[in-house]
Amino acid sequence: MEKLVIIGNGPAGSTAAIYAARAGLKPLVFAGNIPGGLLTQTGDVENFPGFPNGVNGFDLVMDIQFQAEKFGAFFEYEQITDVALTPGGPHTLKVSDGRTIDCQALIIASGAIPRRLDIPGEDRLYGNGVSACATCDGAFYKDVPVVVAGGGDSAMEEALFLTRFASEVHLIHRRDQLRASLIMAERAKQHPKIKFHLNTLITEIVGDSKVSGVRILDREFNKESLLPCSAVFTALGHTPSSKLFHDAGVETDIAGFIVLKNNTSCTNISGVFAAGDCADPRYRQAIVAAGMGARAAMDAEKFLADAE
Repeated sequence: MEKLVIIGNGPAGSTAAIYAARAGLKPLVFAGNIPGGLLTQTGDVENFPGFPNGVNGFDLVMDIQFQAEKFGAFFEYEQITDVALTPGGPHTLKVSDGRTIDCQALIIASGAIPRRLDIPGEDRLYGNGVSACATCDGAFYKDVPVVVAGGGDSAMEEALFLTRFASEVHLIHRRDQLRASLIMAERAKQHPKIKFHLNTLITEIVGDSKVSGVRILDREFNKESLLPCSAVFTALGHTPSSKLFHDAGVETDIAGFIVLKNNTSCTNISGVFAAGDCADPRYRQAIVAAGMGARAAMDAEKFLADAE
């Protein structure tokens, strides 16, 4: 039986692995649905402490993993396909290669997936002008026009944040009314850099090696046009990768994010902990995920010590 299994090897899972390995727990880490997490799909990361010149997202994730391996963590690139969770443990995990593994404690760091537009050019240019995080990538687009897709509060927040850098921000929403709260919508409407395109669809993201524009369809007049821009930020929300665990009894909120107890990493099932974007509906930043991973490992270590 394994002492500790960690599902996910993004900043949360791999940082948890560092702390757990240094505590002598020899954690077994499974890559999950997105090996390395969303950070591997990002270009340069400029807001992670300790890298004044920035760092490539993939390189950062791999360095965290290598650090964990140095202290005795084991990483596998299989997926967990089913779980049976027992309060206090042991927990039974089915692996995509057919194995069944039991563990005393489990850390869920399975991340979240940004909702996509699902249009031509989006996947091809992801990380080269297409982003789901203005806070992460907005500073790369100074004095150029950018597009924000969405109509909720997060879209307003992203658009307002991007006005610090972009020459103009085109906010495109497929409906004729915004879903955002009145105060956030008014704040965005009053900003001179933000231009609204309501009842409008983005039908394609264009560009060779990087974004150069979007094709849009004005639904009211059934008119197509090309809108030049250097980046497209999708603010459509995130879907946490939590269904597998929710079905096994882990408590989640209405959006699917894992609910944590009393400002800890503890879930409603004793011996099951969570960290990172799967349990973070608000911040969704690599540094926050890493901190949550450290917290989960410390909570798991205490749980295992108390169980001896």
